[in-house]
Amino acid sequence: MANTDRARPGMRSLFNPLWCYHGFRMAVLGLSVFGVIMVFSSSAVSAASSGKSPFTDSLSQLVFCVLGLVVGVVVSVLPVRTYRRLAFPAVCTAIGLQLLTFTPLGVGQYGNYGWIGIGSVTFQPAEFVKLSLCMWLPSALIAARKAAAKAHGAKERFACYGVVLAVYALCLALVLGGKDLGTAMIIVFIGIVAFLVAGFPGPWLAGGVLVMSALVVALIASSPNRRDRVLAAYTQCSPSDTQAICYQSMHARYAIASGGLLGVGLGNSREKWNYLPAAHNDFIFAIIGEETGFLGSAMVILIFVILGWCLVFSALQAKDRYSAIALMCITVWLVGQALVNIGVVVGLFPVFGVPMPFVSAGGSSMLMCLMAAGFAMGLMRQQPQIRADVSRL
Repeated sequence: MANTDRARPGMRSLFNPLWCYHGFRMAVLGLSVFGVIMVFSSSAVSAASSGKSPFTDSLSQLVFCVLGLVVGVVVSVLPVRTYRRLAFPAVCTAIGLQLLTFTPLGVGQYGNYGWIGIGSVTFQPAEFVKLSLCMWLPSALIAARKAAAKAHGAKERFACYGVVLAVYALCLALVLGGKDLGTAMIIVFIGIVAFLVAGFPGPWLAGGVLVMSALVVALIASSPNRRDRVLAAYTQCSPSDTQAICYQSMHARYAIASGGLLGVGLGNSREKWNYLPAAHNDFIFAIIGEETGFLGSAMVILIFVILGWCLVFSALQAKDRYSAIALMCITVWLVGQALVNIGVVVGLFPVFGVPMPFVSAGGSSMLMCLMAAGFAMGLMRQQPQIRADVSRL
C-alpha cells in the first residue's frame, strides 16, 4: 500500500500543468544542449578533412542555440493577443521570403532550392513558414468557422474558408516549388491537424487529404530520384545500388547496428569519417545511436515523448481555442518531424530531408524551433496555475 501511495504523486504529475510547463522547458533545453554536443561530435572530422576548423559547425550551432534561447524567452512573455495580431504579417513575411528562393538570392543544397544566401550566410525560409502557419492558421480558421456558421448553403460556407485555403495552398506550393518534399509533408501535417481541431467540415477535409495524397504520389512518381528512394526503402537493394540510392540509408543502419546497448563512446563514431552523408544534419540520429547506443537513442526518443505529451496535455487544458489549436500545430511540427527523422534513419520511411528539431545542425531550424518553443510556453502561461507560478519568479 505504501509503495502504491508513493507512486501516485509521480503519475499525477503527468497531469499537472506546472509539471508539463517546466518539463517542456527542460526537454527543450536538454535537447538543444545535447544537439550542440552531437553536432560537434558528428561534424568535426568532415570539417577538418575539408580544411576547416573542427569547431566550425558546432560553434555556429552554439551561436544559433544561444540566440534562439534568448529570442524564445522574449517570445514566451508576449500575451496571446500579440501572437494573433502578428500572425498575418508573419505569414505574409514568410511567403515573401520563400519567394526570394526563386530569385538570384536562392541557393540549392542537397538537390533542394529552398535557401536564401547572402554572402556566407544562408537561411531556409520554409522553417519560418512552419512557425507562421502555426501562429496564423488557428486564428484564421476560428474566424472562418464563425463566418461559416452564419452562412447559408454549402457554397457560401466553403467560401468563408477561401482565404485560409488560398494562403495555405500558396505556402505549400512555394515550398514544393523548391523541391523540398520533406518540409512540404510537415506543412501538410500541420495543416491537417489545424483544420481538424478547428472543426473544418469532415467531408471537405477528407477530400483535401485525398487531393494532397494524390499530389504527393504524383510528385514521387514524376521524379526518378524520389521514386528510387521510396522503392529502396521498401524493397531489397541490389548490389549495384549500394553505392548509389541505398548508400546513405545503408550506412545509417551500419551506424545504429554498431552502437549496441551502450554505444562506442562519444566521439568514437566510425561512420562520421565521411562514410555517412549529412551525419551532422538529417542523419544525426544515426551517430547518436552509434556513439550512445540503444540507451542514448531511447533517451532522446523519451524526451520527445515528454515534450509531445506536455504540448498535447496543455492543448487539452487550454481555455482559449486559439491556444489549443496552436499548441497542437506545434506538437505536429516538433514531435512529428522528429518521428519522421528517426523513421528515415532506421529505414521505416524513405529518405526525406527533414532535420531533427533542436538536435540537427542548421541555424534556421534551431532558431525557428526555439521560437516555436517560446510561443508554446507563452500559450501555456495562460493557464492560471502556470501564470501564478511564473509571476512569483
